[in-house]
Amino acid sequence: MADVLLTHSYHLPYDPKQVRKMQPYAPLGTLYAASALRAGNISVAVFDTMLEDPEPGFINAMKQSRPRIVAIYEDDFNFLSKMCLTRMRELAWQLAHEAHKAGAVVIAHGSDATDQAEAYLRNGVDFVLRGEAEQTLVELCSAILSGHPHVDIPGLVYLDGEDSPVQSTGKTPKNASWSTLPKPARELIDLEPYRHAWTSAHGHFSANVVASRGCPYRCNWCAKPISGNKFQIRPARSVAAEIRELKEMYGVQHIWFGDDVFALNHHWVQDFANEIEAMHCALPFKIQSRADLMTHTTVAGLKRAGCTEVWMGAESGSQKILNAMDKGLRVSDVVTARSRLADENIRACYFLQFGYPGETWEDIQQTIALVRNTRPDDIGISLSYPLPGTVFYERVQEQIGAKRNWTDSDDLCVMFRATYKDEFYKALRNALHAEVNSWKNGDSSETADAGFLWQQVFELEPKMRNAEATTLARSSSDGTSTPNLVPLHALAAAGRHI
Repeated sequence: MADVLLTHSYHLPYDPKQVRKMQPYAPLGTLYAASALRAGNISVAVFDTMLEDPEPGFINAMKQSRPRIVAIYEDDFNFLSKMCLTRMRELAWQLAHEAHKAGAVVIAHGSDATDQAEAYLRNGVDFVLRGEAEQTLVELCSAILSGHPHVDIPGLVYLDGEDSPVQSTGKTPKNASWSTLPKPARELIDLEPYRHAWTSAHGHFSANVVASRGCPYRCNWCAKPISGNKFQIRPARSVAAEIRELKEMYGVQHIWFGDDVFALNHHWVQDFANEIEAMHCALPFKIQSRADLMTHTTVAGLKRAGCTEVWMGAESGSQKILNAMDKGLRVSDVVTARSRLADENIRACYFLQFGYPGETWEDIQQTIALVRNTRPDDIGISLSYPLPGTVFYERVQEQIGAKRNWTDSDDLCVMFRATYKDEFYKALRNALHAEVNSWKNGDSSETADAGFLWQQVFELEPKMRNAEATTLARSSSDGTSTPNLVPLHALAAAGRHI
């Protein structure tokens, strides 16, 4: 038995793109919540939906643990959870209804539950937790289990006696003690299915770790419903010790750091490298970071610590678009970072984003040119996705129709009046991916395939222009002035060349 049954709503087989990649990671955010509950002397069990059939698995977990409380606590350290996918929402509601049938109090936490609190409350959830919620979860569960008052605990959303959603008083919680929480309770889930999936698909076992939480940068399309712009980092020694444990106790052979922005503190990077060397626990790892953080010193420190791959949010090869995004980045920063990483034999990979308001054919060509001129080791492509709480969302929300979230991570539906229609952006994505793959694999047939796909892009470009598109132009090149709405037809047409 357990007082609380923790679970989450990301189920890999519901996401065909991620099934093809087959890189599943344990739900760290959920496991940190489990550690917090244990530290509060609350017994806890975890049902992990990642690789197990959710409905029968959850029902069996309910029967075994007979919890008084079920918490659907999403992994805040996984970008897939932050995408607020409708398949996750549907599963969360299904789990909530099953828990209610068994008489449990149901709590939900995560980006989507924060954005859609009332919808969750009307679909089987009793309380939605806002902000960095580990401490809120402990306080709420303790109060429920002891029969003490709980509706005034900061960070709660619930339905009042008149069936209206209300928020408890107080600021949205920010857990200042997160960096000192006990390590995530991995022993509460079965890691063997993860090991099997990884070794079968890739020949090695990779596990996830986080060294920091949050991001202080203010890209205006980035949703931050949990941490806002707050950032905190764990002690370097603690992170290195966790990697040593994963290596020695679990046989992990590779690490993915799920941090929003790794290497923000360049002194910390050197301390981390020193700790890794002192503990003799180096493992190859990949990170997500920013190009302008890749100084010579930081790149050398990452190399010493074992870094083999850096994913950078390049987003666009057009400085105009980067400025419109409030990215605070120069295209030249990407070029420099790619060179510095190559000098240390670290793979440099780009996250790219197409479809941002105001992006023209000329801007797209500049992004393609950046990729071709710098030849990253890999790319990830997404389309601009307006999520609540962002400046981007506020600018385009009147254009968004009934569909307000992607179904899965490969949906890539444009939900506002972008410059082009979906078919063009998907053709563009396929062509650029195919070209980069042809470089990586040195396959002449893939080169020919890429050429065919680019021809499709050329043919679609004039046909897929959105006559009703609206762009966001700025009156100055530094991206600091107020954006203005400008009709697409007022822009000068760019020549068709790549």
